Amino acid sequence: MRTVIHMEPEDDFRPVLRMIESDIGIQSSNYKEDYLKRRVQSRMRMNEVHTYRDYLLLLRGNPPEQEALKNGLTINVTKFWRDPPVFDAIRRDIIPELRRRKKAIRIWSAGCATGEEPYTVAIIAHETSIMNKDLKFTIFASDIDEEALMKAKEGVYHKKALENLSNAQVRRHFTERTDGKFEVKPHLRGYVRFSRHDLMSGIPVTSHLDMVLCRNVTIYFTEHQKDELARMVAPALTAGGHYVIGKTEYLSRDFERLYEPVNQMQKIYRKRA
Repeated sequence: MRTVIHMEPEDDFRPVLRMIESDIGIQSSNYKEDYLKRRVQSRMRMNEVHTYRDYLLLLRGNPPEQEALKNGLTINVTKFWRDPPVFDAIRRDIIPELRRRKKAIRIWSAGCATGEEPYTVAIIAHETSIMNKDLKFTIFASDIDEEALMKAKEGVYHKKALENLSNAQVRRHFTERTDGKFEVKPHLRGYVRFSRHDLMSGIPVTSHLDMVLCRNVTIYFTEHQKDELARMVAPALTAGGHYVIGKTEYLSRDFERLYEPVNQMQKIYRKRA
């Protein structure tokens, strides 16, 4: 039987928000309240809890449930070469442009989840480096979710996550294990540096970046927080550096002075001089 969530006037959601911030370490103001409520209610149904008040009692002193809620709030669904036209544009247009004027390219995969995006960029980097031996790539990959980062560092994936890759790419960059999963080969791992980072801290993971990918991360952020993120990224980019956002996202007109569109369809922007 489906658990019914009772939304009584006196059943206040605010104490849950405060606990999400104090005990779980996620700034609730960075997310739309409707999104937070949906995620909390999902956990309530799984625990057969009917009110926010009762769920708060369950959360207190319950690290496993706190971790489950954190994972629910930061959940990411991804795969290699997700949205192929975006990565095709990066490989075909952006990387050659950078290669012509740089010998060392620095890229940040912000909100990397379980690692499919930075390893995808590593595939592009490796295939580019074959013909350009003196070219160096460094890929910084960050996420707030420690469990997702652990999976990213392990680099082991189900076959379905690789469905956008060619058979040749799978053979070249992955080792098939006896359990049917695929493990990233060492040459790809060598490009990527993983770290825990809160995108809304106001501080970039590093500086002197040539490209920042922040795709499908801010879909549940408020408009203000999206603007703050775009403002934070700009000074971390080198002159002419690129900012790549999700296909369903957009930059407000206020940021036209910071970025110019390079590929409007694929949501690729360039930092203005």
